[in-house]
Amino acid sequence: MKNNAPPFTITPAILTSVAEIAELVGKISSTRHLTSNPTLRRNNRIRTIHGSLAIEQNTLTMEQVTAVLNGKKVLAPPKDIAEVKNAYEIYEHLDQLNPYSMEDLLRAHDVMMRGLVEEAGEFRSRPVGVVDNEGNILHFGALPAYVPGLVEELMEWTEQSDLPMLIKSCVFHYELELIHPFADGNGRMGRLWHTLLLSKWNPLFAWLPVESIIHDRQQEYYDAINTSNNLGESTPFLTFMLSAIQSSLMEAINMSDEMIDEMSDEPSTKEDSRWHKVKHYLQSHSDIQNGVLCEMFGISSATANRLLRSWVQEGKLEKFRNGRSWAYRLKK
Repeated sequence: MKNNAPPFTITPAILTSVAEIAELVGKISSTRHLTSNPTLRRNNRIRTIHGSLAIEQNTLTMEQVTAVLNGKKVLAPPKDIAEVKNAYEIYEHLDQLNPYSMEDLLRAHDVMMRGLVEEAGEFRSRPVGVVDNEGNILHFGALPAYVPGLVEELMEWTEQSDLPMLIKSCVFHYELELIHPFADGNGRMGRLWHTLLLSKWNPLFAWLPVESIIHDRQQEYYDAINTSNNLGESTPFLTFMLSAIQSSLMEAINMSDEMIDEMSDEPSTKEDSRWHKVKHYLQSHSDIQNGVLCEMFGISSATANRLLRSWVQEGKLEKFRNGRSWAYRLKK
């Protein structure tokens, strides 16, 4: 990798995503709610930690994560509780980390994996293979002797490249996963460092719960990694991550809009606006599903489910089984 960029292709779709994300960043930065409201920041931090750890099979619910961070006793495996506390500690010190420092990367891993693995804060000393849920080997990480050099070269490229940070941060995330420098915690460290890099470009990313969107689209996340592995370049992963970032920004804008509505004397018309858009969609389509709503409004799967459920309760939609999925149509 030395003196060369990691392999990836900047496609028209990627360029479009970068431009649209930049526009969304400008829009959300103008509201300042994401970085200035303490309650929203804490809620987003909790969503970030829950999402990143849930991808790694942590069993705690959002409510339990909140309880742990509020100092309450939670009936759960000690390991899962320790993961939450460790992750919260390092995310709270995000602004103190240098994304181009190998020392800071190891220090962050030491905090993230404290009490969970023997080699916390150290590059792994043994070869490792990355396997899927069925035990099939997806790829082998770099040999231990090459890990420090490869990580250093990746950091140098990320710091020196003139490409937009949106692209460089996604490539770094993928390449760190590919190198697999640690005995455990590679996924959560890749997501942490992705957030760190973006936060140096714009501070709002320190509080944007991209990890929550990744958790909602976990299979797509793994598929993008596997497809990139098979192609030998990070383009599919880059494409997916940009779409996740875009969705997270759109959701944050919707949350800011809701905050403005709550502070206004005028009743909110946001729900009505969404319903009219869905109703218009159903005039030319027989039904609508959760995923369509996610794309339409840039919201999470959970938020889409809440909207659909409320419209069913109001008698506007009816729910029915369409193959293996649930679908919704106008109630006659």
